Amino acid sequence: MAPAVLAVSHLPDQGRGVYHEPMDAAVSQKPVEAGQPDLNLVLRPHRSLSPLGFWLVMGGIGGVSFAAGLAFWLAGAWPVFGFFGLDVLLVYWAFKASYSSGKTYETVCLTDNALTVCRVGRRGERNIWSFQPYWLRVDIDDPPNHESALTLSSHGKTLVIGAFLPPWERLEVARILRGALSHTRRLSAPNHRDSTP
Repeated sequence: MAPAVLAVSHLPDQGRGVYHEPMDAAVSQKPVEAGQPDLNLVLRPHRSLSPLGFWLVMGGIGGVSFAAGLAFWLAGAWPVFGFFGLDVLLVYWAFKASYSSGKTYETVCLTDNALTVCRVGRRGERNIWSFQPYWLRVDIDDPPNHESALTLSSHGKTLVIGAFLPPWERLEVARILRGALSHTRRLSAPNHRDSTP
């Protein structure tokens, strides 16, 4: 199922948050249950134009190009008509390439003993990385700029995630990850385990 398009709303009683505002890092944090992850993130590139918007833009460009090409045709410069058609095809191809790259996404899943990142490419290819959460560092400039990378580092391994997100969304994802990691570390601390009935 596709993640909801989601302002962070914190749930004070559970210390969890859920996105439900236009941010394409859709976040689902559930109460901890046996065998369930503490945190699930799905990070997707932002695409501002809906499919209907795409066809409206293409219709507008096609209509203007056809009218302009027809004017040149009637004026005797008929070869220009083909160039206007070529322009429409190039714009269509550029939009399709952009939508194709939008199929890329990343999932971040945190459990008691692992933080797993799965990156899915536009053709469905998958790369998976796993980190031990107790030693994991989450780094990003604060405040972030356009080049600020969101990195996960542990035991000499470093991974950049959410590179396709705007800087403020990368920072928000970093804050959510740090909070979830801190919560997981507290739960797995020996004195916490000893104090539970």
